[in-house]
Amino acid sequence: MSGVRRLGLVFAAAALLPATVSAATAEPLDGSRHGVPLDQLTVVTTQVATGLVRPVAMVAANDRSGRMLIAEKRGTVRVFHPRDGLAADPVLDISARVNSVANERGLLGIVPAPDFKRTSQVYVAYTRQPDGALTLSRVPLGDPAKEQVLLTQDHARFSNHNGGQLAFGRDGYLYWSLGDGGSGGDPDANGLNLGTLLGKVLRLDVRRSCGELPYCVPRSNPFVGTPGARPEIWAYGLRNPWRFSFDTLNGSLWLADVGQGSFEEVNHARTARGLNFGWSCMEGPAVFNAARCEPDADFTDPVFHYRTGVEGCAVIGGHVYRGYRHARVAFGTYVATDYCSATAFAVRENRDGTYTSATIGQFPAQVSTFGMDRFGELYVATDRSGQLHRVDFARVAPPTE
Repeated sequence: MSGVRRLGLVFAAAALLPATVSAATAEPLDGSRHGVPLDQLTVVTTQVATGLVRPVAMVAANDRSGRMLIAEKRGTVRVFHPRDGLAADPVLDISARVNSVANERGLLGIVPAPDFKRTSQVYVAYTRQPDGALTLSRVPLGDPAKEQVLLTQDHARFSNHNGGQLAFGRDGYLYWSLGDGGSGGDPDANGLNLGTLLGKVLRLDVRRSCGELPYCVPRSNPFVGTPGARPEIWAYGLRNPWRFSFDTLNGSLWLADVGQGSFEEVNHARTARGLNFGWSCMEGPAVFNAARCEPDADFTDPVFHYRTGVEGCAVIGGHVYRGYRHARVAFGTYVATDYCSATAFAVRENRDGTYTSATIGQFPAQVSTFGMDRFGELYVATDRSGQLHRVDFARVAPPTE
């Protein structure tokens, strides 16, 4: 888990480097294994499809088909298969319901239901027509008339900072990240306000309904019973958590939060239950707005940060690599990038609980999302150019003294 402190106080083309990609390993994999030292690791990307229209999210269909579902900002979902390529026609079109006019509005997240193989249902997060309300719904692929809206959050005042990641945890619950409501500096102080869903990660039981709600709030959520707090909240103090992921080996949460003007940050937690990531008192490792800092507040430190405007403009969170193809070199490595600089960042948790980070090459320009297939192999999609790239890893010679 990342450290807790007491207040006192991310466009370039992908580089195909001349290195041999390591073969798959047959050795047992466990959480204590790491790949090669990060200064000997590099990313290698290969374009595998083009023609996407502003892709924003990508996830494996959990039906053993090998398909990847790719959400496009306009409100469509398309299928990619490594053998068949990118399908021309969408498998879902809810664009008439999606407000995608502003740059950060649109269809933002997608995840298949646990029973997707039987039902073809997916969960989607989007900004609603006409008012931009953040919307979570359940809908079968190919049958938008059967969409069921589960939860909405007003987001009419500003168009930016909508978050939008969806993922199921190992506990079977659905997690959803929401931005702080937009503009700059969190003008409504939403990030630290437990009375709103803005600036939070939610945790929902979507397998059941409770009373008039089409979902249930897990009893183990941290703010159940807290006066004035929304019980759906799992973690808070976030600005624009565009992408988070769960480590498929140990279930821990890796969350990248887009910064204001000084720091982009990556957070890691074994459990994020009730954690306060600090915004808008803190931005990355520094105080942002001291007036919003409570003396006795506990904030969870980012495990990695870099300077906004110097090393990039917006962090794009990725995944911990747990595949087999490159396990010898990259196992246990969290990979992220920045929308503007396209730098490939790598972070690893060490056995003593500390973290090591490094720059390990370049991704294509304007990566908007990572995706992971059913075998744990990684992909990235690019925003304006609409490309899909496979991510590989290679070992390079260590730097000389």
